[in-house]
Amino acid sequence: MDYSKLVAITGLPGLFELIGNKGDGIILKSLEDGSVKFISSRKGGFAQLEAIEIFTVRDNVNLSEIFLAMKASDKPLPSEKDAKAIKDYFEEVYPDLDFERVYGSDMKKMVKWFAVLRKYDITIKVPEEVSEEEEGEIIETPAE
Repeated sequence: MDYSKLVAITGLPGLFELIGNKGDGIILKSLEDGSVKFISSRKGGFAQLEAIEIFTVRDNVNLSEIFLAMKASDKPLPSEKDAKAIKDYFEEVYPDLDFERVYGSDMKKMVKWFAVLRKYDITIKVPEEVSEEEEGEIIETPAE
């Protein structure tokens, strides 16, 4: 399973693998139960994990950087039911998190999602940054 195909859906628990696109939505496979669903773009918000950014006291960081810090830590994952333990965990594992703008529910999701990534042995990839020069670059093709 490819990290770049993992999606979170507003209002639905868990993570999903992107299987395909349709004009009015996407087709997803639940990592929890393997069910395949069509989610209309009018119903829910989609967020690819590789596109999610997290507030820190410095610049925002990609969620994958948080996951990599969690992976590198020897501290066990806290219970997702213990809000204080979750906050204490992130204060140790990623102390630069902006704890005023990253809510407890967000940290709880990160713990749950990381547990899923570990369960399925999914390699976490930091997305490649596109430089401003490349972003604005126009590639011209010779006229035939």
